[in-house]
Amino acid sequence: MIKIVLLGAGNVATHLYKGFKKASNIEVVQWYNRSKKTIESYKNEVKITDDINSLVEADVYIIAVSDDAIESLSASLPFDKRLVVHTSGSARLYDIDMKHYRGVFYPLQTFSKAVDLDFATVPICIETLRKQDFKVLEVLGQSLGSTTYKVNPKQRPALHLAAVFVNNFTNQIYRIAHEITEKHGAEFDILKPLITETARKVQEVSPYLAQTGPAKRNDKKTIKRHLKLLDNNQHEAIYKLMTESIKKTHGH
Repeated sequence: MIKIVLLGAGNVATHLYKGFKKASNIEVVQWYNRSKKTIESYKNEVKITDDINSLVEADVYIIAVSDDAIESLSASLPFDKRLVVHTSGSARLYDIDMKHYRGVFYPLQTFSKAVDLDFATVPICIETLRKQDFKVLEVLGQSLGSTTYKVNPKQRPALHLAAVFVNNFTNQIYRIAHEITEKHGAEFDILKPLITETARKVQEVSPYLAQTGPAKRNDKKTIKRHLKLLDNNQHEAIYKLMTESIKKTHGH
């Protein structure tokens, strides 16, 4: 049985708690957050605390807080020489105080508290300094039902950057599309099968081969019509930037 202490109460921490709770070989022995009220609803399931000095002994301490808080929180932990990991895609492993055995347990997925998540769809990227710590974190990931990957300090931030493009930026594009359809009285739902098919297609072919549309064809008339429809300067700038990027990629 691997004993876990969770530190933080955001989206990632909440989903990790729910995932670990289902695992037969993992026990969350304590959940810390500086505001106890945030995790009050779980008090009948797990020991909760807002007192950093009352942390119990565990095999792994998982810091799931904002990147800016990792360094100070790890330094404030009232012990040393225990395995402490953070869940960030971009923060350095060395942001964890050197008094600890340090590691990263980065679940590469989008997390929202209100949306259920199957950890079988969550790749977990692991980075450690010691081999024995990697094995512990690998078991943690596999116990959640996730596929685990050993990554290095250059690969993880690159993956996080790429994730911003495929998730955060793409979602903003959806938002712009939603504005456009609303403005013209069309149903955004009509686009949802296209969204699904676009995501499905890159499971089978590369994004390069999957590209279609007026920019790839260098269809100047259609591009001109689209730009004329846009009355939002920011949306127009994004359209032009994306169009030029696609044209350059495909040799126009």
